[in-house]
Amino acid sequence: MSEAVKPDFRQKIVTLDGLAAAIGPRPRNKTVIMCHGMFDIVHPGHLRHLMYAKEKADILIASVTADHHNQKANIRPYVPQELRALNLAVLEMVDYVIIDPHPTPIEHILYLQPDYFAKGYEYFATGIPPNTQEEITALESYAGEMVFTPGDVVYSSSALIEAEPPKLGVEKLLALMQSEGVTFDDMRKTLDAMAGIKVFVLGDTILDGYSYCSLLGANAKSPTFSVKHDRTDLFVGGAGVVAKHMKATGAQVSLSTVLGNDSLKDFALKDLAEAGVSCHPVIDPTRPTTHKERFVTGGYKLLQVDRVDNRPVSNRILKNIVDVARHIESDVTVFSDFRHGIFNRQTIDRLREGIAPGALSVADSQVSSRWGNILEFTGFDLITPNEREARFALGDQDSVVRPLASELFRRAKCKHLILKLGERGIIGCRSAGPMPREFFTVDSFVENLVDPIGSGDALLAYGSLALRASGSIVIASILGSIGAAVSCEHSGNSPVRRQQVEEKIDRLERISRFL
Repeated sequence: MSEAVKPDFRQKIVTLDGLAAAIGPRPRNKTVIMCHGMFDIVHPGHLRHLMYAKEKADILIASVTADHHNQKANIRPYVPQELRALNLAVLEMVDYVIIDPHPTPIEHILYLQPDYFAKGYEYFATGIPPNTQEEITALESYAGEMVFTPGDVVYSSSALIEAEPPKLGVEKLLALMQSEGVTFDDMRKTLDAMAGIKVFVLGDTILDGYSYCSLLGANAKSPTFSVKHDRTDLFVGGAGVVAKHMKATGAQVSLSTVLGNDSLKDFALKDLAEAGVSCHPVIDPTRPTTHKERFVTGGYKLLQVDRVDNRPVSNRILKNIVDVARHIESDVTVFSDFRHGIFNRQTIDRLREGIAPGALSVADSQVSSRWGNILEFTGFDLITPNEREARFALGDQDSVVRPLASELFRRAKCKHLILKLGERGIIGCRSAGPMPREFFTVDSFVENLVDPIGSGDALLAYGSLALRASGSIVIASILGSIGAAVSCEHSGNSPVRRQQVEEKIDRLERISRFL
């Protein structure tokens, strides 16, 4: 006896026209009831609501609010619309699921004309709100009816998420990949395609020093710690480590940067040469090589001392940089801005003259402790600011991050935006068009946080190359996030190797098989 074929619950998720054809016009042989909501985390209150609604009609439609209409709090909805739709489709009492792109269900009510529309009792108990009255008016226009389900127990998805956010990173990743037609093999192919891409990085190289000390005690006469110096580890950071990250993928990388005429310059050039980066330095004897030294005791940073000169570079230095850029062939040009003299409002347009025709243009302005504005890099193919930099650029400390990202994307006039949100992951934005959505989220893939410093550089490197190799901002965002996660799981600002990213992809795929 052959085994019965199990129905695919994904087939319950339908388009508006497909749903209209399935239920047919009024009057129908089978009655139809619709429930509408965010359904961010499906909880017992939702189940009771859906069960009660199903008792009132033959066919139950669950209508899901699209992601971009939720602006309640940061990273809401917590679960993306495709996964929320799947969570409802798997329920036996639900017959059809539809994602509603409109801010209210009015348009779908008038188009589908369900016999009943179900709302929770809380929308009736203390008076009917204006939005609910609009829904009632729409129903009454064709003799439909509003049904209020019992509200003896009321749950809040937001309260549940705030109390203990569920770890759904891989589930949300799979939902995004499925909606975009992206596979794990696509990500591996993109990694393969990065090899040989010609990259030109222009920016501020920083020497990051970590001086590890042992605490001896406190000075009895002043609030001063006394420590014994044990060792100092020195790393090439800033634009230098961005170039090293990119070289670690197999790309052909050239770097132009400004260095002082000192021993740190020699260290940087030797380190970059050993990494395989072709360096074209412009030496400015009037300034030191930028050096940031962190003093660490017992795992805590006691102090950071910056040896910097943040004056704008001279016209002579600027001309030399532009001349270097014009002679370097590149598929990707990255402006890596740490506001140590190369980039400012007057120089950015001049420096853009060095971007090779047809090259993917990328800008990242990390200005955590200085003045700078990512909006000075308008019209780039990709920008990758963090939340603080976005708020500074827009003068907005109040908006939740999704509208913040959309407004920055609009104002920057870029083709793609990756907004870095630290442990909360990223928000990606892209131009409107035939895409299924203009924004999406990717959770952080960090499993064992060791050192978050430099993770944004890894995201910039892997995201830029992946965008050039695949043309997909979704693949670029995923691979950039994986690169950032690998960086966070290792100490020191060291380049993320391609093999480490491949291992992370393999692990995510293994986890996905158990979901």
